[in-house]
Amino acid sequence: MLTITQALYDQIVAHAREDHPDEACGVVAGPVGKGRPERFIPMLNAARSPTFYEFDSGDLLKLYREMDDRDEEPVIIYHSHTATEAYPSRTDISYANEPGAHYVLVSTADTDGLGDFQFRSFRIVDGEVTEEEVKVVETY
Repeated sequence: MLTITQALYDQIVAHAREDHPDEACGVVAGPVGKGRPERFIPMLNAARSPTFYEFDSGDLLKLYREMDDRDEEPVIIYHSHTATEAYPSRTDISYANEPGAHYVLVSTADTDGLGDFQFRSFRIVDGEVTEEEVKVVETY
């Protein structure tokens, strides 16, 4: 289960809406070994595409060095889908290389009739996708 604060949830959704019609992407870092998302880090979609996202390799290297210096790890890796449901694509699955991370997808398309976005979380390990419950809390 992913437990996330309302503030972080709102920041991820806002980023997805801001970057629409392009896919948004980013990371939420947290203390190593705690599994607690704390620091919101929106990234630039280097692909600038409505159907694909790509972290800039230089920005990603800088981010990982910064997280290492702060004793952090990527707890959430998120991106948005602009025209499809919030479920990992084959490309998303092939790029998932952090087995301990929660992969959050936000859809900015109304694909289920429940509103203008979906917020879902998955674990992706060795190509296997497992959806998990999302619990939104005020504070940890």
